[in-house]
Amino acid sequence: MKPPAPRSPCAAAALLFVLPGLWAGVPGATQGQEPVPGRTESGEPDPWIEETLGSLTLRQAVGQLVFEWIPGSYASPTSPEFLELETLVVEQGIGGVAISIGLPHSFAAKLNALQERAAIPLLVTSDFENGGPGMRLNHSYALPSLLAQGGGTSFPPTMAFGFAPVLDVNSNPDNPIISTRSFGEDPETVAAFGSAFIRGARSGGLLTTAKHFPGHGDTRTDSHLALPVVTADRSRLEGLELIPFRSAIEEGVDAVMTAHVAMPAILGPDGPPATLAPEIMTELLRVEMGFDGLLFTDALRMGALTQAYGAGETAVLALEAGADVLLVPADVGETLAAVVGAVQEGRLSRARIDDSVRRILEAKSRLGLHRGATVSLDHVDEVVGSGAHLALADTVAARSITLVRDAEDLVPALPDTERKVFSLTLARPGDLVAGRSVDAELGLYFDRLTTARVELDASGPAIEDAVSAALEADLVVVGAYLPPQAGAGSVAIPEPMAALVRELALARPTVLISLGSPYLLSAVPDVGTYLLAWGDREVSQRAAVRALVGAERISGRLPVSLPPWHGLGDGLDRPSVGWVAAMGSPRPDALDETGIVIRRDPGEGGDPPGGAAGGAGAGIPGDGGSGDREPGDALPVSGVP
Repeated sequence: MKPPAPRSPCAAAALLFVLPGLWAGVPGATQGQEPVPGRTESGEPDPWIEETLGSLTLRQAVGQLVFEWIPGSYASPTSPEFLELETLVVEQGIGGVAISIGLPHSFAAKLNALQERAAIPLLVTSDFENGGPGMRLNHSYALPSLLAQGGGTSFPPTMAFGFAPVLDVNSNPDNPIISTRSFGEDPETVAAFGSAFIRGARSGGLLTTAKHFPGHGDTRTDSHLALPVVTADRSRLEGLELIPFRSAIEEGVDAVMTAHVAMPAILGPDGPPATLAPEIMTELLRVEMGFDGLLFTDALRMGALTQAYGAGETAVLALEAGADVLLVPADVGETLAAVVGAVQEGRLSRARIDDSVRRILEAKSRLGLHRGATVSLDHVDEVVGSGAHLALADTVAARSITLVRDAEDLVPALPDTERKVFSLTLARPGDLVAGRSVDAELGLYFDRLTTARVELDASGPAIEDAVSAALEADLVVVGAYLPPQAGAGSVAIPEPMAALVRELALARPTVLISLGSPYLLSAVPDVGTYLLAWGDREVSQRAAVRALVGAERISGRLPVSLPPWHGLGDGLDRPSVGWVAAMGSPRPDALDETGIVIRRDPGEGGDPPGGAAGGAGAGIPGDGGSGDREPGDALPVSGVP
């Protein structure tokens, strides 16, 4: 069943992130095109595909199935790191790479160097599923998580294949790894926004991957650590998890990525993970649902698989199940040898290998990689991290801010030279970005600001010092940085930190800002003011503070429920306050400049009161609620208009 098309406000929100000029990709794919895989511009089959396939030995063909993880950092061509990558490309003959965190020029230069050495062009992939390219590409720009965006994202110029959208329906608030990576908890909404994402990516000449099939939303375990269990039977899958994937297939999604999950109600209590199950990957996905694109495994080095099967056998089982791409195996050499051996022993046929290689070559042909696979370093300067993109990121972050509750009317906390403000950062050890932009931005509005950081594993003295500092303040701002993180095992706030927040909220006026998971409220339900920023990067930190002080309007809505207190679509409105908005110098609204939407003029709170800036709720015409919108008003980026 295909979900109904989104209402026009949602459709407009879904287009926020795919604007002309954001992509400067590989030759052969142009914006607005919808090329047919494996076809030339005249529509004829691209002879390069079969010519290349026919020239490959078994070992070379198997190499095309392997996509390895590579760092995005700078590496000299003579360094040990680069020589290791060169071995993967030249000697092992891998078919693609999944590139991780790096800087724009190091990204482009490394990929260019590897492409120049590859006998067959590499298919370049990366996880830009949320946060925009800033998730992997430093000094570009970052967007909030998918959960707050309500559709789409934008794409950097150095990749051809994005591992997105995430089409898992986040129906379990305790899910430690999907959470805000999802578009929400309603399958029809996830389906509609996922389809919008696919259309937007296609308009930029990029390929998309729907993940994690057949659904990873209703789990309680991080698959990087162990094998999660999906208890759903087939009826439940049809009514929830499969809805977004069916919609994506109808939309023409280029690829699907598997889920490393156990499905005892369908595969039996001793059945294999879905990634290794022909019943799921071939019979359900390809035969019943009609998907004929590329099928990626999720990373095969995850503990959910390697602990049970080993690198080589995992790869063979994945191919037997129906996979095309063996993504990030635990051991490339062992994987290649195992697959070649399986063909020689008759477990896999050469025709089966060729079917997968053909799909990979079709994707490369579609992107024109055989006509040119490098990018201009000068063009990187023109596109990545441009002023227009940074302005867009600021706009998206501002529109995503959601005020869930404000029992004491603390928002807006108007700037005041006399008010003592204490900013407390709660973050995982090693998270050096957490709180930096929040504190810097608060310092622009409050002269008497003190700050502290308590890491999640902190001991008693650090907590006691934070309490002492808070008791001296007129307003406490707690920033909690707990986004989903591979291997963390949980997005819950540890009890000592929850107890600290509860103590502060009882003692002083306190605003809790979650810059990660919206579900923190379950641990601190008595907090009176709860603000969601949906991302932990600098752009979301700045947006949270500007919303807090009244420099930006708040109009976001919850794309998930927070039972038992708040439902899907809840959120309080707050207008911007003119004199506060004038204090800063926000970047221009990119959506205004492109004519997509017209933003309401800032400033509905009048002039600053004389002397102190008045009460916490000065300039607020009531408690908000859903509020009314007029045509042209700014749209919330949260999932519900």
